[in-house]
Amino acid sequence: MAATVPGPKWAQKTITLPPHSRGCHLVTSQILKEIRSDLSEFKCGLAHLFLQHTSASLTINENYDSDVRVDTETFLNKIVPEGRSAPWKHTLEGPDDMPAHIKSSMFGCALTIPITDGQLNMGTWQGIWLCEHRDAPTARKVVVTLNGI
Repeated sequence: MAATVPGPKWAQKTITLPPHSRGCHLVTSQILKEIRSDLSEFKCGLAHLFLQHTSASLTINENYDSDVRVDTETFLNKIVPEGRSAPWKHTLEGPDDMPAHIKSSMFGCALTIPITDGQLNMGTWQGIWLCEHRDAPTARKVVVTLNGI
């Protein structure tokens, strides 16, 4: 008798993350809380996270020492100038807007993470960060798409 292979499954959910102050924030637990029941149905697959904004970003980095998040924000602010002396033409939404767009492009708005046995298969010290690049905290939407078997 031939073994039956399960067909591919898909699940999708839009998560609204609460407003965060400017900087890099560990949001792994918030995302897992929202997708855990769907995630548990997958033996093998991929989780795709897409941030629906142009002035924030997603990245995977250190999940233990919060100094890494502080240092990353310091680095971003050093390499992307802001304020009246900055060379940006796009200033309609404030002096922090164009730098936020650049920072968002540097880290990106999407992540792909393997799923193994109903869990995100990240390294021990890896976590999902939301990097908020604007001065005014704003709720952010992340579309999470799961596919696999």
